[in-house]
Amino acid sequence: MTDTQSNSLAGRLTARFGDTLKLSIVRNEITAELAAADLIAVATALRDEAPFRFGVFIDICGVDYLGYGQTEWDTESVSGTGFSRGVEGEAMGRFTWANRPRDVDQPRRFASVVHLLSLENNQRIRLRVFCEDDSLPVVPSLTGVWAGANWFEREAFDLYGIIYEGHPDLRRLLTDYGFVGHPFRKDFPLIGNVEVRYDPEQKRVVYEPVSIEPRVLVPRVIRDDADLLQAKAEAADNWRNN
Repeated sequence: MTDTQSNSLAGRLTARFGDTLKLSIVRNEITAELAAADLIAVATALRDEAPFRFGVFIDICGVDYLGYGQTEWDTESVSGTGFSRGVEGEAMGRFTWANRPRDVDQPRRFASVVHLLSLENNQRIRLRVFCEDDSLPVVPSLTGVWAGANWFEREAFDLYGIIYEGHPDLRRLLTDYGFVGHPFRKDFPLIGNVEVRYDPEQKRVVYEPVSIEPRVLVPRVIRDDADLLQAKAEAADNWRNN
């Protein structure tokens, strides 16, 4: 969308929904944050009402804000020696929501994000609904509004553990039915919980506790080397001249 289109849509959304939606515009993309209790009514209005006509459902995905605003790597401030010189030791999977290393303005952990398209108005919108309970994240299912949400909600349930209340067949989609945990949660171990092998004596596949030791990889260090600074200066000159 153009800047004019974004502002026009934002104005119509504000006039129609008022404080029900918390709007933000970044790079001409509109994100509307709303409560789970309002999702079905707002989604139905966005689909059916003439000023919006968001008839095309694009995607639903989960988001885990564990460690939001925090990174595992030091870059410009690290020393010049040592194998793990850039590692803070606070990567995802090494802490829980309760003891996350940095206090950022993010009071809730899980969110469900919906992307919609209006072919009639050539506009897009993103809806974001935070789950009220971090231990049991629940949001309403949109399958009654857009049937295409079915497998997308199953995927988000499988990978993030978000429960879509009212879904007609909420079960795992990408992992095995006996899989333990939800692999896209940021506290899920990068090496997994179990490993699988074929046992020739039992003549079947067996599941065992994972035997791989977690390790920190070589850090990615950003340095202001002289050649990089010169390249940046030349690029800036070319941009000004053109």
